[in-house]
Amino acid sequence: MLLLTLRGTPTIYYGEEIGMLDTPIPPELVQDPSEKRQPGIGLGRDPVRTPMPWDASPTGGFTTGHPWLPLGEHATTNVAAESRDPHSMLSLYEKLIALRHAQPALIGGTIEAIAWGDGVVSYERRLGAARLKIVLNLTREPRHAVGDGGRVLLSTTLSREGEHVSERLDLGADEGVVVALGS
Repeated sequence: MLLLTLRGTPTIYYGEEIGMLDTPIPPELVQDPSEKRQPGIGLGRDPVRTPMPWDASPTGGFTTGHPWLPLGEHATTNVAAESRDPHSMLSLYEKLIALRHAQPALIGGTIEAIAWGDGVVSYERRLGAARLKIVLNLTREPRHAVGDGGRVLLSTTLSREGEHVSERLDLGADEGVVVALGS
């Protein structure tokens, strides 16, 4: 949420949108020249170059042949499964990108830091009359922040979308929200 609500051009790295993790590569399957020359030091890039898992099939829908590198945990972390799950990482990225396109303040507006502390980061994005407050709980514990009055446009907790926020904004662990102020 942080990346797509800040100024600038966001960069989403391969697999990040579905929550792909680095895949451990057994020594006999290593392809990266650096890792082959100096095995075990971790210089190779193979763990981040595994095939994109499009589905849960044995080759992840990436190929009908034998993939160059092994697939990671693709039984549930794959594009097809995440496309059907409204709570998935892919769904969150899609909603954030759509919100970024719908709210010009997220692309060209000003940014003002509001609070940084106790594991909570909040900032306001403005463009013309549009005011958006982004609040991120970076901890694994519930936190609260100043709400300022508005409506939740997007939350990592789907049930909060559309919720009215008054003076106090209660956040769950690792929760992020985008609030349209004055709505």
